[in-house]
Amino acid sequence: MQEYELNVLEQYDIEVAGTRKTRGAVLCDTDRGLMLLKEVKVSEKRIPALYELHEYLRDQGYIWTDRIIRTKEGGYLAALEEGNQYLLKSWFQGRECDVKKPAELLAAAGNLAKLHMLMCYELPGSVTPGAHLGEEYLRHNRELKKVRKFMRGISPKGEFEAAFLKYFEQMYQWAAAAVDELEDSDYDRLYRDSVENCCMTHGEYNYHNILMLPAEPLTGGYQHRKEPYHIAVTNFEKFKRDVQVEDLYYFLRKVMEKQGWKVRLGDNMLNAYSAIRPLSREETEYLRIRLIYPEKFWKIANSYYHSNKAWISAKSIEKLHMAIRQTEEKKRFLEEVFSFRL
Repeated sequence: MQEYELNVLEQYDIEVAGTRKTRGAVLCDTDRGLMLLKEVKVSEKRIPALYELHEYLRDQGYIWTDRIIRTKEGGYLAALEEGNQYLLKSWFQGRECDVKKPAELLAAAGNLAKLHMLMCYELPGSVTPGAHLGEEYLRHNRELKKVRKFMRGISPKGEFEAAFLKYFEQMYQWAAAAVDELEDSDYDRLYRDSVENCCMTHGEYNYHNILMLPAEPLTGGYQHRKEPYHIAVTNFEKFKRDVQVEDLYYFLRKVMEKQGWKVRLGDNMLNAYSAIRPLSREETEYLRIRLIYPEKFWKIANSYYHSNKAWISAKSIEKLHMAIRQTEEKKRFLEEVFSFRL
């Protein structure tokens, strides 16, 4: 156990038997079960509301979420002298949702719908509203044009710059179409109603934050259970008041990027969600607009602009080519599932 771990963990009323590294955090075996310690850089003002969200969900019977452990002094965070702040949470013995197993993806989509039905609730603490999508897309489009202008002035151009400039107009058509569709939609009312009604999003609902936990076998095995596992949802730190199906869009996009925009799988994921929490016309419209926008292309361009441009990794070049290539696959998905044609 490292010294900083000892200094943090001694601020809690727990006995630690051992620790081990995991994705950006430390797993701790304690006398109160498995816990996870992670450094946090979110605003300290958000943490009490996050604590209240977990407690509210548990009160509603939704027990499969991580939970903030308070310090001996009753604080939500533990701090070191140099200012680093840490969050300790109860955790689960499980594995990440397998993006290659459709049954798990459909179960996770249905689980998100159940979560959303509970997450329209005014918490005692303040919950930040998400950014307006129209403002966000206009800013992204300005950033894309800024990157193009910068690249045009480079001589000689590398493989990354050449590919970006070659396909810029084609990709920007999608970005402009998303803005046009958004302006003609009922998004403003959907956004306003969602924020005013305290509807919350998870903020990062992806397969890394969805854990599959083996269920306790019933007498005679699993024959009386629909699923041989529970689903735990973790890492709510980016939660906010916003259009809830943003979570569905984000989860769907991340899965589709891994699965090559398979129409049947994506359609089944949408059906699994709407079977529990039916999608309104405005929400379906919102999902279509979010999928139209070339978000992966923008993210890669934005990362390039704020990085060391003297050396572009082969991985960054491959990501760019993949984002361009997958646009054709997404085009077919949008045509077949949402009847949208550019």
